Amino acid sequence: MRMYEHLTILSGRANPDLAREITNYLGISLGHVDVGNFPDGEISVKLNQNIRGCDVFLIQPTCPPVNENLVELLVLIDACRRASAARITAVIPYFGYARQDRKDSGRVPITSKLIANLIVEAGAHRVLTMDLHAAQIQGFFDVPVDHLYAAPILDKHFSSLGIPQEDLVIISPDEGSIKRALQHLEHLGGSLAIVDKRRANALETRQANLIGGPIKGKTALIFDDMITTAGSICGAVEVVRAHGAKKIYLGATHAVLCGPAVERLERSGIDGLVVTNTCPISQQHRLSNLTVVSVAELLGEAIRRVHRNESVSYLFD
Repeated sequence: MRMYEHLTILSGRANPDLAREITNYLGISLGHVDVGNFPDGEISVKLNQNIRGCDVFLIQPTCPPVNENLVELLVLIDACRRASAARITAVIPYFGYARQDRKDSGRVPITSKLIANLIVEAGAHRVLTMDLHAAQIQGFFDVPVDHLYAAPILDKHFSSLGIPQEDLVIISPDEGSIKRALQHLEHLGGSLAIVDKRRANALETRQANLIGGPIKGKTALIFDDMITTAGSICGAVEVVRAHGAKKIYLGATHAVLCGPAVERLERSGIDGLVVTNTCPISQQHRLSNLTVVSVAELLGEAIRRVHRNESVSYLFD
């Protein structure tokens, strides 16, 4: 199609299935690139097509293995820059290294700013990402950032369950997720409750109190941006169940699912877990009550609008 004449979409190895879904939505072919490793583990990239003067979108979330996928993204960007691409957009559905977004104690780095610098220095002209761990990370980039939200996609699924609003409680798993919970509340209705979470250390959190409610005999939907080891969200499940919730569902954008996450989620007794495909989910991480909803159409539409210099914010109107 002529409207996509100079559009090229390339994918690293982090989530090629998502990249193929995006190109299927746009009705174009995925670009040809060979990505591999030298014997010592260094990443090798070779573009197998001419991208001179093209508008290139590189799809590469920095999900586990985080360091491998991050360096692969940087090498891909550099290859496109040296191949004379007109514009390079790093499409990072899941942006890793986002937890350390400020100095909350002495002698610690701000890794999200460091990674933003690396991506820009490698040659990216703009960034397209989804549900950043902290919205202010957009300001760490010295190039335009289009920040998308998966909430409408998750809400569409939960709306299909037909839960009456009077029986529904939207749960924020901590104080920092209240704004996200309010967005879901606006679309789904129901009431709001907040779990009081206190971080003991980098690996452990403690949940004890519930603010709001009541939730006894109701269906609770707990939303978070990501599930990594599932410690925080399973702690929230315990608090919600102790307060008498009839059913408990979890919703999250990024299913990182590492360490004891799957075991914890299986033990939690939740009625369902709904995540998106920003991160690939291996067969061993496929819980029996897991539902994966695709963000390919949302990302594909955003790519189309960026390529044609149209409004991306229109997607949220």
